[in-house]
Amino acid sequence: MTTTGDEKLSKIEIIKRQSRHLRGTIKEDLQDGQPHFSEENVQLLKFHGVYQQDDRDLRAKLKKEGKEKHYSMMIRARIPGGLLKPEQYLVFDRLADEYTDYKNMRITTRQTLQLHGILKGNLKRTIRSLNESLVTTLGACGDSGRNTICCAEPGDEPFRMEMRHDLLALSDRLSAKTNAYHEIWVDGEPVELAEGETEEPLYGDVYLPRKFKVAIVPEGDNCIDVYDNDLGLVAHIENQHIVGYTVLVGGGMGRMALDQETYPRLASPLCYVARDEAIDTILDTCVAIVTMERDFGDRSNRRFARMKYLIDRRGLEWFKQEVEERLGRELDPPRELTWQSGNDHLGWHRERDGVSYLGLFIPYGRIKDTETIKLKSALRDIVREFQLTVRFTAQQNIILSGIANGLRNAIEDKLRSFGVPLPNELSNVEQNTMACVSLPTCGLALAESERALPELMPHFKKLFEELNLAEETITIRMTGCSNGCARPYNANIAFIGRASGKYDVFLGGSSLGTALNERFKETVPIDQLVATVRPILESFVEERELGEDFGSYWRRAGLERFRSIAN
Repeated sequence: MTTTGDEKLSKIEIIKRQSRHLRGTIKEDLQDGQPHFSEENVQLLKFHGVYQQDDRDLRAKLKKEGKEKHYSMMIRARIPGGLLKPEQYLVFDRLADEYTDYKNMRITTRQTLQLHGILKGNLKRTIRSLNESLVTTLGACGDSGRNTICCAEPGDEPFRMEMRHDLLALSDRLSAKTNAYHEIWVDGEPVELAEGETEEPLYGDVYLPRKFKVAIVPEGDNCIDVYDNDLGLVAHIENQHIVGYTVLVGGGMGRMALDQETYPRLASPLCYVARDEAIDTILDTCVAIVTMERDFGDRSNRRFARMKYLIDRRGLEWFKQEVEERLGRELDPPRELTWQSGNDHLGWHRERDGVSYLGLFIPYGRIKDTETIKLKSALRDIVREFQLTVRFTAQQNIILSGIANGLRNAIEDKLRSFGVPLPNELSNVEQNTMACVSLPTCGLALAESERALPELMPHFKKLFEELNLAEETITIRMTGCSNGCARPYNANIAFIGRASGKYDVFLGGSSLGTALNERFKETVPIDQLVATVRPILESFVEERELGEDFGSYWRRAGLERFRSIAN
């Protein structure tokens, strides 16, 4: 394994190397009676799927009273492809009620669940309960392979089962193997290694320089934004079977608003790999790509540690040659890709003969009960009563699968009794929105997001109706900072927090997830966001060509066309 030597290592790199495979002193910290962890352990906890946070709504009040912050933990699970059995989903539902401050759950854009507001004293029993249901949090965060995502649509086509098989095999190969997780959270006993066995055969004692995101999708259906990932596999289907994958590398959404050397990037096609029965070839190719980031990624400046910067710095051809050298064979050229849809799988659809699935829109991914919409209670009752499989989508929604056709009316009646709207009762603009968590729990947030976008939606809905765009697919995404957790940079319309109540406006992108947008205007007050976008949408309606979508129109017209509006 090649590792950095003479370069100055970042602080977090030193913490990782001294952690004894992510052990640190987490065990001791759990018993010290304090509401928070040490700075070093806060970094290591991310590998265990835990972020230390505090309620930022309470910061000023507590500081004025001379009290410390209200610390709590966010737990993120690793759920490959976002699939949970009914009993597993109900464990999350119960833990949210028992141990979180907010009594709700959050679906992420990586098809998993987060539990916010868990006190340090409840952390171990929460993680242990998840493990008892065969769900882990190891590797959901931190500098390793994150939760591997996949098109969540169920069905009886053979390629869907093959894709699920490949997903699980790849997730296993790229997951962290450290025994520290079980020692700390599960049984408390050190695990003895067999002679010659290495605790982390892929990651060693240094892990990766930064997070690493992997996605799998069938060609034509880009519901997961495959180009936004460090590593993407696009399945080519022939006669309902996967014949191989086009491999994409170097995608990533994160940037720093004030650092022009950072940027979002869509992944580049690298090669095509045929799928043999054991999929060893594709797995070996993916592992070789991960080792490139491990061995050559920037470990001195985390701002530039993602694989996209390595590829742009050294070149895609160099990257390909290095991968070939590691594999001992030449790579086949990538196949040309075509896309028909980037929409989520909402509404009723056939799953197999006599069985349907229902895709439900979950507003901004938050599973909660309000005075008017008892979403959390509805899902709990439905999953428990009908024993349905739950699938999370990469657009923060839920698919309930395995519904006998004769039960469709009963499911709808149950949802309506809890005030939960069906997808056909929502407008297109509502269904094509996403927001990151932001305030009050995210420490990086500069502006509101999840709590702000719902207030804007009625105004956008009215605007779209006025312009006869109600049936148009135009994606709107909002984030509280420039890091890009809600994948804003390939949305048609994106609002990216720059300061309290102010946002940069990005326009263009692609509803297929195949193009980046551009910054149109900076630091726009939240009450002017709709007015800022209105003239662009009016121009789109007046000037669009037949069949032209908003993203294509923006790229044809060009940013310069609208400079006068921005000034």
